Amino acid sequence: MTHTHQPQVTLVGAGPGDPELLTLKAVKAIASATVLLVDDLVSDAITAHASTTARIIYVGKRGGCKSTPQAFIEKLMAQEALAGETVVRLKGGDPFIFGRGGEEVEHLQAQGIAVTVINGITSGLAGVTSLGIPLTHREHAHGVLFITGHAKQGAADSVDWVALGQTAQQAKLTLVIYMGVSGAAQLQAALLQSMRADTPVAVIHQVSLPTQRHVVCELQLLHDTIVREELASPSVIVIGDVFKGLLAMEGGAELQASAG
Repeated sequence: MTHTHQPQVTLVGAGPGDPELLTLKAVKAIASATVLLVDDLVSDAITAHASTTARIIYVGKRGGCKSTPQAFIEKLMAQEALAGETVVRLKGGDPFIFGRGGEEVEHLQAQGIAVTVINGITSGLAGVTSLGIPLTHREHAHGVLFITGHAKQGAADSVDWVALGQTAQQAKLTLVIYMGVSGAAQLQAALLQSMRADTPVAVIHQVSLPTQRHVVCELQLLHDTIVREELASPSVIVIGDVFKGLLAMEGGAELQASAG
């Protein structure tokens, strides 16, 4: 009896950047791949786990920069899998948190290709953890909401930030905003309509990498702080009272300087 091997692709979350934050399962998948399709923000220290005979294809996708078209990436994954290759799509963070993993799974399954997903630590979690801050806290935050500040171009159902801020304020939620730095002025203006002006905010740049930087400020100073500190993508913006203590320690001098 002849057995046919079903083509398969594995979507692997590479985490926020620090190779030591990879899961063991992710390392095994990377090592077994014959073809890796690698995101722009995945470091050489992570691809070093690949076999020396593996073919590595860089398919960079970064906000504000020229990117490899998503349709091309999906076509390439399917093509390699159908050719019998062991394909790993190596994605920054987690494939299912703003990684377009859902779209890739749908495209591959429609062609009869099996898909396995291996989670990675998302930067919104790793960033606040690196500062010693929890996303949830019994006194300050009863939940957390992950949201993108960069909706699909031309989408009619853009985020209602005023309503979102009101919900976060009333329900004591921590807001974790991805890809929001370029639109920080608009975010700030909208959220100030429903949130306290002194709500603590942290902006964390290049999470988990040796070049990581962060600032803590009040919501009313968010845009000015980003401009002054020259913070750009990739960064996460985290808003909520879980940062009250850190704001008191790190933000006091900045607040005084701004007031002066």
